[in-house]
This record gives sequence, C-alpha cells and structure tokens, in this order.
Amino acid sequence: MPQLHEPLLIVSDLDGTLLEHHSYNWEAARPWIEVLRDHNIPLILCSAKSAAEIIDWQNALALTGQAFIAENGAVIQLDARWSDHKDYPRLLTGIRHEELFSLLDKLRQKFGFKFTCFADVDESTLCELTGLTRNQASLAKLSEASETLIWRDTDEQLAAFNDQLAALGLMMLQGGRFWHVLDMQAGKDKALHWLQEQFQHREGKPHITLGLGDSPADAPLLESVDYAVIVKGYSRQAVTLQNDNAQRVYRTQAYGPEGWKEGLDHFIPLK
Repeated sequence: MPQLHEPLLIVSDLDGTLLEHHSYNWEAARPWIEVLRDHNIPLILCSAKSAAEIIDWQNALALTGQAFIAENGAVIQLDARWSDHKDYPRLLTGIRHEELFSLLDKLRQKFGFKFTCFADVDESTLCELTGLTRNQASLAKLSEASETLIWRDTDEQLAAFNDQLAALGLMMLQGGRFWHVLDMQAGKDKALHWLQEQFQHREGKPHITLGLGDSPADAPLLESVDYAVIVKGYSRQAVTLQNDNAQRVYRTQAYGPEGWKEGLDHFIPLK
C-alpha cells in the first residue's frame, strides 16, 4: 500500500470520477484533496476536457499550477514550476484540432455517418446537450488536439467509422457520456508516462502512481499505474483491465466523488 510520506502521483479523471456525473459536485472529495495538498502530493487531473476547462477546474479545486493531462492525453500541461522546460507551458500530441475537425466533416459527408461534434454547435446548444453552464460550454469548445462528438448512428456504422479513423491514424474513445476522437499517438497512458519521466528528472526519484477513473476511456491510464481505482460509473461498457490483480485494482461501491474518496481510503492509510 502506498504511504503519504512516499513520492506519490495521484492521477484522476474528472467527469463521473472526481466530479459527480450529473451535478459536477465534488464536495465528498474535498478532505482528500486537502490531505494531498498538505503533503505536497501532485493531483494530476487527467480528462477528455480541454486545457481551458481543466485550468478552470484547477482554480475551483485549489490545484492551480499543477501539471495535468487534457483531451485524453493529446494535450499535456506542465507544472508551473517548469517554465525552463522546452515544451512549456504545454505539449500537444499529433494532429491539431482544425485539421481533425476537417477530416471528420469529410468522413461525415462521404459516408453519411450521423454524429454531432461539439464544434458543430453554438454554446447555447452545447449547454442543452451537456448540462454545462455557458462559460463551461465556451471552454469545452476550445479543444486543441481532439474533438468530442455525440454518436447518432447504428453500431454497424460505428464500426465502419472506426475503420475509417484507423486508416487516417486516428482513434475514438468512449467516455462517460460522449465519444472522443484523437491521434493514435496520444493517450492518457502515454501522457502519464511522459509526465512521470519529467517528475523523475526534476526530483531525482521515481514516483508511485495511483490512478482513478470510471469509463472505458480511462482503461489505458488504469493499466499503466501502480494502483488503480475503478469508480463505479454509468457507461454501458464495463471498464476491463488485463492486469486486474486485487492487490492493484479496487472497484468502488459508490459513484463519483464518494467513490473517489472510497478508493483513496482503500489504498492510502491516513495514519
């Protein structure tokens, strides 16, 4: 079991994990966030959200300046203390958003796939689709290296769409509520591995990693950490891991931030 005095990195998904799936409430997680802050343990937010959205959440959670992973690993924000790093303030992986959205639109026109991209709609419509506030919706539209979409077609068309994406070097991940398209070079696991190397280089020691997530899109992240918490979620597809050892993986009984707290309680003793 990891200990608070050891060099730790806590890596957490947001929607449905640290944030409640419907209300985005996170109050149940507050005590643990304060414990991590008091022990100078980084809490790396790792989400499909845009960098602008995560920075907004960092401010709300009093995590401003910490490193984070945005857009399912397509964007990596460096720690604010690393301003001398060649990739500061953030590293973008693979295809850029403008080119990606153009490719998606061409596939839609050529093959008749039915889906709605966040980039297709205005802020008011996005608020209706997601339950986000107008400010949150405006930040959600600031993707830099991925695109979020709502699939409105059959499972057969979904398989065909995935084949077309793969031929272009792209992949689609299922989140808690939406689908996310990004470069195959990206990924939460790859982004975390890169950040681990930066922390080790800066601090001169390896870190124990504990990851938390609730959806199939989090599986690569949860496979790559030392300890994994699968927060009970709402996705139709279960989160399955190849390395599913009970010593390493814990599945929570509670949803959202209550489950997030449950997972940290399970793995990290406070005394």
